[in-house]
Amino acid sequence: MAKIGVVLSGCGVYDGSEIHEAVITLLAIDRAGAEAVCMAPDIAQLHVVNHLSGEPVAGECRNVLVESARIARGKIKNMADVTINDFDALIFPGGFGAAKNLCDFAVNGTDCTVNPEVERLVTATLAARKPLAAVCIAPALIARIVGDQTQLTIGTDADTGSAIDTMGGRHVNCPVREFVIDTEHKIVSTPAYMLAGRISEAADGIEKTVRALINLL
Repeated sequence: MAKIGVVLSGCGVYDGSEIHEAVITLLAIDRAGAEAVCMAPDIAQLHVVNHLSGEPVAGECRNVLVESARIARGKIKNMADVTINDFDALIFPGGFGAAKNLCDFAVNGTDCTVNPEVERLVTATLAARKPLAAVCIAPALIARIVGDQTQLTIGTDADTGSAIDTMGGRHVNCPVREFVIDTEHKIVSTPAYMLAGRISEAADGIEKTVRALINLL
């Protein structure tokens, strides 16, 4: 059974993993007959956002690994303990956590830095010629790490697409229910909630992305 590493970034669209995207990813992996290996860095979130008001909560701090465990039903690994031998492919659901906690793209844009454990695993995945996928805003952090004119999509947002190009990737416009595949680098990406207005739209693209990821094994 193929093992697919799923990198989570907290719990909630505004300060962590986008929950719909994460759950759809886990479901698609299971339906494909593969096993999800959930992981997250053991770090503090950038901030905590009240998802009812959309506003940051002053003075509150949450841990990315602990919050991600909510989505993984407690079955999750500290990224620091994960090696390239623990999975056959890697996927990043989106949500602002990918741009706030796994890297600081949301704050520093094209001058962003990536969490060292995230960069370590992405670099090792590509070096081992194992496939990788990124959903929603997560392709931005992949562009920061990989560069090399890697084809990536976040949908059709011109500003974010331009940022991906500036960081060394090559943005490709893509409809919400589809995906982009860079066969040279074995990287798949899909817009999901960068474009989706309905959960079914995000699901179609993510499910196709997971299938394409597994087909690259």
